[in-house]
Amino acid sequence: MKARILSGVLPFAGLVLLWMLLWGQFTWLAAVTGIALAIVVSAVFYLPAVRLSGRFNVLRAALLLGRLLADIVVASLQIAWSALRPHYRPSNAIIAVPLVSRSDLVMTFTAVTVGLVPGSIVVDIDRDEATLYLHALNVSSMQDVADAKSAVLAAERRLILAVGSADDLAQLRGLQAEKGTG
Repeated sequence: MKARILSGVLPFAGLVLLWMLLWGQFTWLAAVTGIALAIVVSAVFYLPAVRLSGRFNVLRAALLLGRLLADIVVASLQIAWSALRPHYRPSNAIIAVPLVSRSDLVMTFTAVTVGLVPGSIVVDIDRDEATLYLHALNVSSMQDVADAKSAVLAAERRLILAVGSADDLAQLRGLQAEKGTG
């Protein structure tokens, strides 16, 4: 029961926070109007319940954040070099990456994490097939495609290890055992 209430309160609180961030004010008026708007949005539009895993690994979350920051810096330097390099010939690709998790939360966080790193833009997420489609820059060979896929799967793996559900962890560990990377 507690998890059910929490899964409804978090999107509601997120709407209120989003409203306050949009106005750039953390005042009582912004909070009250945000709550009123969140009530209207919750009543008019269907908001699916967010299924939370109930677990948070601080060390894995710190590793996730550190790796994300490093990826952003490295990708920014690569994109800058591509822009400044003489005789640059763009080569891009749309890549489909089948994800491990079928959790809406993990798929969304994976898409956001991948989208934050310069050089790739998430084009679509197929919820039914758990597939992420992204546009990637500087893809000139099949090895570049494989590298982009492995980067997305590594980001998803770090997310699952940090905040994934027990089912996601079991599925990830089963997949790693199949590949022998346990």
